[in-house]
Amino acid sequence: MKIGYACTLVLQDDTKMRSCIAKNASELRLIELIDHNLTALSNILTYNHQQGIKMFRISSDIIPFGSSPINSVDWQTLFQSAFTFLQEQIKRYDMRVSMHPGQYTIINSPNPEVVQRAIADLQYHCALLDLLCEDATHKMVLHVGGVYGDKQEAMKRFMAEYRELDETIKRRLIIENDDRYYTLEDVLWIAEKIQIPVVFDNLHHKLNPSLTNLNEKQCLALVKQTWKSVDGRMKMHYSEQDPLKRAGAHASSIDIETFLEFCKDLQKEEVDIMLEVKDKHVSALRVIEALRNKYPWLLEE
Repeated sequence: MKIGYACTLVLQDDTKMRSCIAKNASELRLIELIDHNLTALSNILTYNHQQGIKMFRISSDIIPFGSSPINSVDWQTLFQSAFTFLQEQIKRYDMRVSMHPGQYTIINSPNPEVVQRAIADLQYHCALLDLLCEDATHKMVLHVGGVYGDKQEAMKRFMAEYRELDETIKRRLIIENDDRYYTLEDVLWIAEKIQIPVVFDNLHHKLNPSLTNLNEKQCLALVKQTWKSVDGRMKMHYSEQDPLKRAGAHASSIDIETFLEFCKDLQKEEVDIMLEVKDKHVSALRVIEALRNKYPWLLEE
């Protein structure tokens, strides 16, 4: 089991991603920002390795306006040596990385322009991951999208658009159950039709439940069937509800006893867990230490 966190180290200035507004996105400014962000990513990877964290979600903002015509910089060529160095780091550290395109990356929209922008965004994320990682175990997570008044038709649109995607995107794409529209049962149905891996989100499952006759471990067993050997180990998102905020808001930190209770029946090499939590690496380190003490056989060191 690898444990990871998303996007940034808390209170570490040399690891923060930088961006700018569109009117300031000159070629020179974009080059400066990309150079800074790639260095920041390298610093994050180094820190993670030193601390025994072997999983990390890379921020979509690493290349500002990466999928927009606003950015005309040939960043893939210009920063080739930096990407080579980062790829070597990821391989040497045995780090599993991923990306999660944002809420506006919707391929099942009935609006063709929205779909085209979504595909461009997937192409950007895929190009970036291809520069960083050779194999297909490093994934892009996507939600199915909206319902638009007819859920079945929206699911069919998702599958139709997915089938038209470039194979380089398909080898990295995985789909997640969400907290409003698409349940775990929905995404498992889609996965069976188009042969795409599913990432299980435990908090989304609590807020938007399905398969209520099954516990979380049984749900994971169904999810595991969607993963092939080329995809690597099944991964999931683990988070807890912030009791003081809206439903779905992530807690400030992971409650260790709750997490250990979740893990007690897991098997070695069954799943990699991405923590979605406000304090980022702080909870990741606490979770890793707790696993070392209680279930050391689960943890990949």
